[in-house]
Amino acid sequence: MQPRDGHVHETLEEVALLARGDPPLVLQFLVGVEVSSLADQLKSPTKAHRARLSTSANGASVARVATILLVGVDLFFRGKLDGLLSGHRLVTSDSVDPPDLVIADIARVEPEEVVDAWPDIPILGYTNHTDKSGLQRAHTAGFDQVIVKSALVERAPELVAELSGSGVTDPS
Repeated sequence: MQPRDGHVHETLEEVALLARGDPPLVLQFLVGVEVSSLADQLKSPTKAHRARLSTSANGASVARVATILLVGVDLFFRGKLDGLLSGHRLVTSDSVDPPDLVIADIARVEPEEVVDAWPDIPILGYTNHTDKSGLQRAHTAGFDQVIVKSALVERAPELVAELSGSGVTDPS
């Protein structure tokens, strides 16, 4: 259904999704995943945002969504990460959901405080390539991986999949 341009008071018209009137297979799959995840939400409300790996009728695997906590990340770079990690959920420290991964800007936080705050969560730290002492401090503090900002931009999806365990794996 869709309204006509600017005519918000008119009733909506039903528009067929396909010529035969059936919804596309992808839409059916997504609705099926949504319905099956509803059962997971009822069992464990704190982990409702984490989809499980599943296989569709055509054999395609779907990776689970990782909740990624951003610490000290500026607004501009957060926008870039939103684009690079569009399949994941980016949150800040005021979120109630426990993170699967922490990404921290080493130049804007104290690495020891980050490690102390999230001791059981993988931590990925990044900074400018000229900040060698910051990279060393984060490594010494216990970050799981420390990289320069440009490497994070180039490899963000792979790094998140590796550190959070959110990548698609071979089910066999």
